[in-house]
Amino acid sequence: MSTTSILIIAHAPLAHALRECALHVFPDCGDNVAALDVQPNQPPEESLAQARIMLQQLGADSTLVLTDVFGATPCNVAQRVIENVRSRLVTGVNLPMLLRAVSYRHEPLDAVVTRAVVGGTQGVMQVAISAPQNQNTRNRHDQDTYDHQQ
Repeated sequence: MSTTSILIIAHAPLAHALRECALHVFPDCGDNVAALDVQPNQPPEESLAQARIMLQQLGADSTLVLTDVFGATPCNVAQRVIENVRSRLVTGVNLPMLLRAVSYRHEPLDAVVTRAVVGGTQGVMQVAISAPQNQNTRNRHDQDTYDHQQ
């Protein structure tokens, strides 16, 4: 069975932090998930060389490359590293996206990409907080009884 490898390329220290989170949830994914933290002031050519080595070390038939911000150096490096390689690039990486990709890494690359994007977008939501938990306690001697209204 073929496994899709995942290479995270992001601003330091995000890539390694995301990888550590993935390992926390999926301790067996270490061989399939690599992380490249792009350091400030590091020439893009150095990051590109490191990314190519990591991609080669993953040795997978297909690779999903995840990066943090479209148009930033990590994304630009990622765009160059996937040239002529069976891979896909998704930007805007977050933990739900990564966990979804890792959990479905045994599916074909296109399916992993779809699941990753859906996981990433579904993982972003505003969470409603019930009023009692969200109320500040007020001093009973407070002169402004309407300070909680905006």
